[in-house]
Amino acid sequence: MTTIRFTRRAFASAAALAAASIAAPALRAQGKLEKTRIAIAVGGKPAFYYLPLTISEQLGYFKAEGLEVEISDFAGGAKALQALIGNSADVVSGAYEHTINMQAKNQFIQSFVLQGRAPQIAVGVSTKAMPNYRTLADLKGKKIGVSAPGSSTNMVANLVLSRAGIKASDVSYVGVGTSAGALAALRSGQIDAMSNTDPVMTMLEQRGDVKIISDTRTLKGTQEVFGGPMPAACFYTHTEFVQRNPNTCQALANAIVHGLKWLQTAGPSDIIKTVPEAYLLGDRALYLASFNKVREAIALDGIFPEEGARTALRALASFDPNIKPEKIQLARTYTNEFARRAKEKFKA
Repeated sequence: MTTIRFTRRAFASAAALAAASIAAPALRAQGKLEKTRIAIAVGGKPAFYYLPLTISEQLGYFKAEGLEVEISDFAGGAKALQALIGNSADVVSGAYEHTINMQAKNQFIQSFVLQGRAPQIAVGVSTKAMPNYRTLADLKGKKIGVSAPGSSTNMVANLVLSRAGIKASDVSYVGVGTSAGALAALRSGQIDAMSNTDPVMTMLEQRGDVKIISDTRTLKGTQEVFGGPMPAACFYTHTEFVQRNPNTCQALANAIVHGLKWLQTAGPSDIIKTVPEAYLLGDRALYLASFNKVREAIALDGIFPEEGARTALRALASFDPNIKPEKIQLARTYTNEFARRAKEKFKA
């Protein structure tokens, strides 16, 4: 049985809202928002990696929390991070590992709600450019497409190559985005291999354009590549922002967890009707095939697994000499405070 603890102030607020909630059930206030207009940066919004963000936006869950969000889409996660560091974004919908990378540079950013519990990134070799591919060693000196240099797709490629003794400097990384441009780059021969998300990778795979050599689109594949659970997309921001805007962060977490709850029971037709038409890349059947492949990788309740943070740190330290595990305070890279409240609210 769940125990709910009310402070005197929270109890008074709940009582005051009781009658109003009958007339306006979508209104779920939980303390005055410090900021109602929020700029969110994301790198590759059409990807399934960020599906919870799109669902929460399209179904009006941010508005239901009293938020007006402006979502700016960049070529990749590294560009979205730059927007946060440059103060043109309040929050990033991006990969969790950026919180570790930035702490290594003595800049503290914190994740506060999880969207993905597996990276959903596959690495594939072009069957046209490298028809005789045999081992990872064949990729030395080749051009590898990633969403953007420094992004999560780049990190996964670095990790996979490092296990064959190949350094990042031994290949050339090319930013190709996460949608139609990525498809075109591989099919036209601009790149020899690609590390990217779905639906792009499933579309290339099903049409025989790539041979998949590493896959984190499932929980099993993620375990094989990373040796443990690997948190993926999340909302993160400056630690100071979380401290100064707790009610706003709670509202953002609520909106995402609400979207995650919806996704737990949504059918293929629900997804098709909700996402923008352009996200389907002109092929509904392949889009849905991609969704079925990554569905289990979507977070259930927004909560970060403690072991997942340790997995991410091990993975980054394995190929990046700038990451010193003993100097990273993982407890400062994420908080489950907001996701737990949201989970309780929506029974996710």
